[in-house]
Amino acid sequence: MSSGKRYEPKRKLNMKKVLGVIVAIVVITMIIISIKRLLEPKTEKTLLSREAFFSAYKDEKWGVIDSKGNEVIPFEYDEMILIPDSSKDIFITITNANLTEGTYQTKVLNKNKEEIYGDYELVEPIDNFDVVGNLWYERNVLKVRKEGKYGLINFDGNLILDCSYDSISSLKGLDNSLIIKKESNYGLVSNTGDIIVKPEYKNIQAFGNNYEDGYIVTNIEDKQGLIGSNKKEILPAKYEQILQKHGNDCYVVKESGILKIINSKGETILENQFDDVIEILADTFILKRGDNVGVVNTSGEELIPFTYQNLKSIGNNGYIAQKDNLYGVIDLSGNTKIKFEYDMISRREGTNFLEAEKNITQTDIYDNNLNLKLSGIVSEVNAEKGYISIRIGEEQKYYNFKFEEKTEQDIFPEHTLFLAKNNGKYGYKNKNGELIVDYIYDDAKPQNNYGYCSVKKGNVWGCLNDQGNIALEPSVNLDNNLVIDFIGKWHLAEDLNMYYYEI
Repeated sequence: MSSGKRYEPKRKLNMKKVLGVIVAIVVITMIIISIKRLLEPKTEKTLLSREAFFSAYKDEKWGVIDSKGNEVIPFEYDEMILIPDSSKDIFITITNANLTEGTYQTKVLNKNKEEIYGDYELVEPIDNFDVVGNLWYERNVLKVRKEGKYGLINFDGNLILDCSYDSISSLKGLDNSLIIKKESNYGLVSNTGDIIVKPEYKNIQAFGNNYEDGYIVTNIEDKQGLIGSNKKEILPAKYEQILQKHGNDCYVVKESGILKIINSKGETILENQFDDVIEILADTFILKRGDNVGVVNTSGEELIPFTYQNLKSIGNNGYIAQKDNLYGVIDLSGNTKIKFEYDMISRREGTNFLEAEKNITQTDIYDNNLNLKLSGIVSEVNAEKGYISIRIGEEQKYYNFKFEEKTEQDIFPEHTLFLAKNNGKYGYKNKNGELIVDYIYDDAKPQNNYGYCSVKKGNVWGCLNDQGNIALEPSVNLDNNLVIDFIGKWHLAEDLNMYYYEI
């Protein structure tokens, strides 16, 4: 849990976030996507009509507002109020914080300002971080303490794991995976309190990017094994090391000082031919020897020579390749399919196209057949809804994953206002294409999930409501804000690690 002060003397910060968040922001797009993910309540109803809650800061005090900008919890707290899920009225307040000793107390309120979960000494959300340091909370589960021991409750307040553990924390980067500690031993439970690994190991770490991939466990003899999320042993705890690489029922282990690729029966497929394994494919391996990377088959026969800095499979015998610090695409015969002229080429999870970046201001998008389809500045790729938002020239455009151009109305049917531009000025139209807000703004943002539109005149920002009426006259300078977003008169704070609104 957190307490703590902001670096400026007049603002206050959640201590755990100050101490625990390591921000590794590569591009602004990743920040925007992470904020949307954090702020969007998970619901089948349209977001514009759905109640949501946000921490807010005013007059050097913390409170809570809803998605209409109304005050829900009064601004009388010295520490940031934590909201584990923006769609739930669960507000964790921090009191009696002692920064020197690292102690604090908590009280949990609902939107009626009633105390809930009062049977526990301490109630905390379980924080987690993605690969670029963006904060999120485990869903539908809270850590509680009673008589000095920790357990778990769900958001309904039901106890799902007895308070009998010395500590509970998230397995960083993985959802539905909570580390429990009893005395000096570690185990693992799911978000429903189901014990996956009993607390009898020295260490537990993620094996892959999803909890379904399983967990590497280290026993008291410093030997490693692999346990699946179904609680079954995949590899016995007898190896010096198990690397976080797998595929096609193959695993990478170190045994007797030798790095090997084995199958689930423990049979050796390859050894002594590589310094590292980059990727395991159906019947080939991307391996590293010294500083170079190449591809071999299961017999050790070299298919792509070890002359590349990096290789990554994209299927259909194609590989993203790095050579002379530039990226291109080659096939299994080494033929160049996309020229080596990019700073980075990648494919996001849940998509079937490649994003090739020449610099931060231009991205070329290639389809699955390596045909160039789009060029511009990518603002967002939403795998869940299946769209790409990209600025091409002066226009912000939308495409589905078949590269068919879509309107903003197609992508956001629940919205009431849609951004329009004429002669360098911005306004808004309705679903029928009728101009609702005249072209009078120097800059503007698409309508957000709660109906508000951020608009700029000169060097100051303001806000319109879902009917295009002024909620806040342009009056706020946000030059230092990477992301502009309003909830009525409240704007998203400059400190993106915190995710709160202020006036």
